[in-house]
Amino acid sequence: MSLPYKISTLLYCFNERDEILLLHRAHEPNRGLWSPPGGKLKTDLGESPYACACREAHEETGLRLTPGDLHLTGLVSEHGYQGQAHWLLFLFEVKPRLDAIPAPHAEGHFQFFPRAALRDLALPLTDREQLWPLFWNHRGGFFAAHCHCHGDGRNTWTVEETLPRPDHARHAEPVSFRSNHVHHD
Repeated sequence: MSLPYKISTLLYCFNERDEILLLHRAHEPNRGLWSPPGGKLKTDLGESPYACACREAHEETGLRLTPGDLHLTGLVSEHGYQGQAHWLLFLFEVKPRLDAIPAPHAEGHFQFFPRAALRDLALPLTDREQLWPLFWNHRGGFFAAHCHCHGDGRNTWTVEETLPRPDHARHAEPVSFRSNHVHHD
C-alpha cells in the first residue's frame, strides 16, 4: 500500500515520586484522552528523532533538553494506520525528573499520575493495551514492535526486538496484543 510515512515522538516524563506526566488532549486525535506529550518530526528540515523530542519537550512542557537527557525505550512502526499513513514512533523516557506540572497550552493540560492510576484513566486503546505494557516492561531497556493495521480494523502486532532493563528481565509483566487502533499527534 503506497501511503505517506509520518514520524513522531512520545515523551515519557516522570517526577521525583516516579509519577508519569500525561497530557489531557484538547484536540484530535485523542481529544479528551490522556497521553504522553510529543509530536511529529519536521522531516522537511531533516530533523532527527532526538532533536524532535527535545523541541517537543520545550514546546509542550517548557523543558530544555539535550539528546543526552533522553533514553530511547521503544521504536514502533505501523503499516497503514487507518488506511491514511504509515507511522514510525520513537518512545523516549526523559531522564531528568520534573519538579512541577507544566503550564496548560493549546494542546491541553498536564497532570502527574501514579502508574496504578493509568488503569482508570481515559487512554487511547492501543496505548493501554500495547504501548504502556511494552514501555513498562522495557523501561531502561529497549523494544521494537510493528503493527500491521488491516483495512477491517484488526491490527496484528509483532515484537521485533526486546531488551528489558537488566533488573526487570525476570519480572516483566506479560504483554497482550489485542486488535485496536493507535492514535497519534
